[in-house]
Amino acid sequence: MQLHVSPSLRHVTVFPGKGVREFIKVRIGSRWISYRMLFYSLLFFTFLLRFIFVFSTVDTIDGDPSKCSTIGCLGKRIGPRILGRMESNVPEVIYQILDEAISEEEVEPKSDIPQTLQDFMADIKQTTPDAKAFALKLRQMVLLLEQRTRKAKIQEYLYRHVASSSILKHLHCLALKLANEHSNNAAARLQLPSADLVPTLVDNSYFHFVLASDNVLAISVVAKSLIKNALHPRKFVLHIITDRKTYAPMQAWFSLHPLAPAVIEVKALHQFDWLSKGKVPVLEAMEKDQRVRSKFRGGSSAIVAKNYTEKPQVIAAKLQALSPKYNSLMNHIRIHLPELFPSLNKVVFLDDDIVIQTDLSALWDIDMNGKVNGAVETCRGEDSFVMSKRFKSYLNFSHPLIANNFDPNECAWAYGMNIFDLEAWRKTNITLTYYHWLEQNLKSDLSLWQLGTLPPGLIAFHGQVHVIDPFWHMLGLGYQDNTTLSDAETAGVIHFNGRAKPWLDIAFPQLRPLWAKYIGFSDKFIKGCHIRVY
Repeated sequence: MQLHVSPSLRHVTVFPGKGVREFIKVRIGSRWISYRMLFYSLLFFTFLLRFIFVFSTVDTIDGDPSKCSTIGCLGKRIGPRILGRMESNVPEVIYQILDEAISEEEVEPKSDIPQTLQDFMADIKQTTPDAKAFALKLRQMVLLLEQRTRKAKIQEYLYRHVASSSILKHLHCLALKLANEHSNNAAARLQLPSADLVPTLVDNSYFHFVLASDNVLAISVVAKSLIKNALHPRKFVLHIITDRKTYAPMQAWFSLHPLAPAVIEVKALHQFDWLSKGKVPVLEAMEKDQRVRSKFRGGSSAIVAKNYTEKPQVIAAKLQALSPKYNSLMNHIRIHLPELFPSLNKVVFLDDDIVIQTDLSALWDIDMNGKVNGAVETCRGEDSFVMSKRFKSYLNFSHPLIANNFDPNECAWAYGMNIFDLEAWRKTNITLTYYHWLEQNLKSDLSLWQLGTLPPGLIAFHGQVHVIDPFWHMLGLGYQDNTTLSDAETAGVIHFNGRAKPWLDIAFPQLRPLWAKYIGFSDKFIKGCHIRVY
């Protein structure tokens, strides 16, 4: 096509092609059209010609030689297309092929599928397929890449599960060295707290914090960050609960590394009178839970092997359910806080994978409005990946027991930094509700939920949660790296929830310094076990 403008700008002629006479001839009079109007007209005609060219190209792709290609006939076809009736066999065929359900045969790897985009383009140029063959080849390649990506993601989750579930050599070394120090050094066996400070353990004028863990290094960071950022550390009381095997290393560490003027109590579970008398629901529940899991979960290999249908995130949740943490008594003990501390009215419970960056005494000024649990909601926030958790994220609403009792869109909340009003708690049946639903989950072969202690906690504390400001608890630093260092520094408490714990090699390097700065790397026990942060 050619566009000819006369030197005098009085005539504009458009030729559609060779051998065709004038298609459009416009005579322009100076009294009728301005030069600006002429300029806009030229732009319009240029666009129109390009538009016609596109539709003529579509005709060529359709591959029907019987269809006309003259300007007049093409104009007849353009009309209905502009009005909304665009009919092209190529997009429809491609759509139909790509939209078909995936069969088992397609999942199996094949050698004739292009492995890269370059291979795909070379194959297309060589074979010049029609639309259907093109769509089939494209579908095969997309499925291949999808399977590769999915397999790599599942392997990543499996490796992270293994890394997070294993006992690290340097943590094991630290526990052994401290246990040896406990047996050989009287200074590592001090009574904690000293006799003159024992009355503070039941004094409600102090700020009481509870930590439960068998990880000495992690607890040392939580305790140090708590006291270092406190405005009135002499009013802080830390109740550290651990198991029998970790009691000696934990006592040795805090005997040799006091955090005066704060008060520190180290106590093993077997030293609590309440826990050593009669039947303990938490112990019975754990025994039953372990039996059910060993029967119905074939381990990480069985979860990962030949699993072609479930999403990688679902497989990750199943792997996480196998983590020793979720079968640990330390993870269940918080549901018995009223019995463990019968004289206290209010405590703040802290997980061992957090770092405190502000003074937490202000938490006692929060009016709980009669509620038992002060927690941060996890369904609202700028980070849609972390702060998008609702009941349906944790509970199985396809089960009638869950569907008939709870709202799937109800906002969830987080463990990790919680204010517990023990006085209000004792007036409720929260603990009984917790164990009732644990029993229901075991009877249903773990079909109500699979992961951890938060799902039964959501149920037990239902209607008893007071929402606190998100400043007090920033989540997600252990399973995604979208949080920047500057954002994390603005939070009062940061939580490395997830597998990428800051003491592991799989931790996110840009966030680890927020945790590592509370470790004394010159300490002889730390140096002796080669504990470093890269």
